[in-house]
Amino acid sequence: MTTAHILGFPRIGADRELKKVVESYWKGSINQATLLQTGRELRARHWQAQRDNGMDLIAVGDFAWYDHMLNMSALLGVVPPRFEWKGSDVDLDTYFRMGRGTAPTGKATYACEMTKWFDTNYHYIVPEFQAQQTFSVASKNLFDEVAEAQALGLKVKPVLVGPITYLWLGKTKGTDFDRLTLLGRLLPAYTEILTRLAKAGVEWVQMDEPALVLDLPPAWIKAYEQAYDALKSVKINLLVSTYFESLNNNTATACQLPVAGLHVDLVRGAGQLDAVLAKLPANKILSLGVIDGRNIWRADLDAALSLLESAKKKLADRLWVSTSCSLLHTPVDLNREAKLDGELKQWLAFAMQKMNEVHILKRALTQGAAAVKSELDQARAAQVARKSSSRIHNPAVKKRIAAVTAKDASRANGFTLRRASQQKVLKLPSYPTTTIGSFPQTTEIRTARQDFKAGRITEAQYNEKMRQEIALAVRKQEEIGLDVL
Repeated sequence: MTTAHILGFPRIGADRELKKVVESYWKGSINQATLLQTGRELRARHWQAQRDNGMDLIAVGDFAWYDHMLNMSALLGVVPPRFEWKGSDVDLDTYFRMGRGTAPTGKATYACEMTKWFDTNYHYIVPEFQAQQTFSVASKNLFDEVAEAQALGLKVKPVLVGPITYLWLGKTKGTDFDRLTLLGRLLPAYTEILTRLAKAGVEWVQMDEPALVLDLPPAWIKAYEQAYDALKSVKINLLVSTYFESLNNNTATACQLPVAGLHVDLVRGAGQLDAVLAKLPANKILSLGVIDGRNIWRADLDAALSLLESAKKKLADRLWVSTSCSLLHTPVDLNREAKLDGELKQWLAFAMQKMNEVHILKRALTQGAAAVKSELDQARAAQVARKSSSRIHNPAVKKRIAAVTAKDASRANGFTLRRASQQKVLKLPSYPTTTIGSFPQTTEIRTARQDFKAGRITEAQYNEKMRQEIALAVRKQEEIGLDVL
């Protein structure tokens, strides 16, 4: 039977509970026990949501206090020397200091580098590798979370960042060296993790390897074979998960890895299905990500079902249905958006609704499209309504666009004249500097916002306070020499 699953769930909570409780802990407003209890409650709620929405395997290990790459660094004992880690379990405050430099306990220092997770706006903490780097299982959080979910009667699918992606996304510190030389030391730690999961009764583990969609150097492509050949000694099913793009030249490598299953993204990697099906061994599971994990729009279920039905002719029960990537990038639940009007709301799908879309597609595959006719009709109507809405098609805008000519794309004056005119008005120095981003959320701004929401100050008083804070921020920027504010 076709299996339904997701690659990960938004960890923040429907009311941003995770953000609020973590910040409260950092401020010292709550103790660590309260923080940990909130985490347990959130995880249980998110696991139950997956089960309620028809997921056959429950993603576990996708929860993070900070981010999933930092989770892996803690799990693997990759803690830079400046954090003075003693070598036992990586405690929560060491974890937070790696992410932000400070924590309620421990000596403050500079945090690890943060950068974007592929081409998303999600950021992760970059692992730092030393030339003599060692790896060991140094956190019990993953195993505790697996036990929590199993105690609730759930069939779990732990989520790990795969070894090649983890190394590829890291950086060297101190003496420069080839990170790939660390693979031989890293794999025993992964083997121990998988062994412990197998002993806990886990059948499937999701190994996220989004680096497989990149144009990697040949040595790194070869390393995929080495890594998964070593890990196959553990009697557990591995699902290598790729996303954010097509496999392209790496299709054969991904399909031939000695693992039980492969996940591909058919949203960002549209068009790769035939190539994958042609190279996939006859005994391997194929998980197809047909529901977009990176946007807020309702899916075109007809188009998704067409792809799945095509694949099922070859795969039969080896077909799994999923989201393109983790739902980490989406809001939690559209049903909580009470202020959205009906027209706009019918076009949208958040994490809860996207899981339901996955389940609808599974039912269509296993029971026939007639079994979900109502759901498919609603999805089809939403697509038609969005495509024809005046919110999308504005006649005035179309008229203006139609009136654009080649002359409108040309400038009346050349660069030299424009630059002189601009300089006359702006009076900028030779090398102007600026700031990027919004004003900082100061204590005064947060307090004013809370007072306004609680009715303690009027809207006029709130606006005046914001004007004062903006003026203060501008003065501070001027004091440090910023020319463009």
